Amino acid sequence: MSEIQRYPIVRHLRAEPSFHILRFRRGKLVASGRGLAFWFRPLNTSVAEIPMDDRELPFLFHGRAKDFQDTTVQGVITFRVVDPERAAERVDFALDLATGATLKQPLEKLAGLMTELAQQFALGYLARTELRHVLAEGVDEIRERIWQGLREDTALETMGLELVAVRVGAVKPVAEVEKALQIPVREAIQQEADVATFQRRAQAVEKERAIQENELQNQIELTRREANLIEQRGENEKKRATDEAEAARIGAEAEAERTGIGARAQAESIAALEQAKVNAERDRMEIYRDFPTERLLGLAAQRLAGKLQKIEHLNLTPDLMGGLLTNLVQAGTHHLEREGAKN
Repeated sequence: MSEIQRYPIVRHLRAEPSFHILRFRRGKLVASGRGLAFWFRPLNTSVAEIPMDDRELPFLFHGRAKDFQDTTVQGVITFRVVDPERAAERVDFALDLATGATLKQPLEKLAGLMTELAQQFALGYLARTELRHVLAEGVDEIRERIWQGLREDTALETMGLELVAVRVGAVKPVAEVEKALQIPVREAIQQEADVATFQRRAQAVEKERAIQENELQNQIELTRREANLIEQRGENEKKRATDEAEAARIGAEAEAERTGIGARAQAESIAALEQAKVNAERDRMEIYRDFPTERLLGLAAQRLAGKLQKIEHLNLTPDLMGGLLTNLVQAGTHHLEREGAKN
């Protein structure tokens, strides 16, 4: 917006660099440029101010897709004036020389023209496309159609305008349709989440089962080793008992052998002693076999006398004593001779 200062006869105008000023005097163009500053007389001067900066035009289109579903397209169109004189010829940019404001709404007129052209291209695409395809690819497709359509349209060129950019922010159906379309997607996502949850639980169960199987295998292995240990201990005890029994048997056999040897030796000794006694007795009997009866009686009396400790009564007659003494002396002499012969 230009700044106009009022003085008694003349006035002074100063414009910003982003505005292009067209100065007319008596209907003829006398000055044209950006950011001008000049003195003028309001009685014979008219001024037009055209903005030269980029202008953003938000738009919101309501259309119907091929399957009769209401759809909303939201975006922004950026444009600018490249030929201010041509734009001033088509749209009134005249200033109020008292306040410096535009007398009409030229920018709203340009916005309306731009919006109508863009809406024409967008709604044409919606009318030939089903809603699902619009929602899937509509943003890029609508932006490209608006861009190509506006650049190829001669209306912008004749008005001195240039298209800078087109941005489509969203393509949406009505709330009920959008909610209905979201349900299958939500269900699919929920199913995927459930599948992921089930898989996670299954993996947890599988891991738990693997852990339990591992523990069971460890217990089985420990039990097997314990059984092997018990069996080995039993074998060791059995071998120890067998060895001890074998040692005891060998010891018993050795002891029995020693006892047998001793017994045999003792038996042999006893047998030899008895045999000697028998031999001695046999020799004695051989000696006594040839003795007369009187001598035998004398020897018997001699041995009996050696055995007796006390004699109470003894009756001796001369006949008996004579014969006995004679036999005794002979027997003793004969015995001494035989003993001397042996020695």
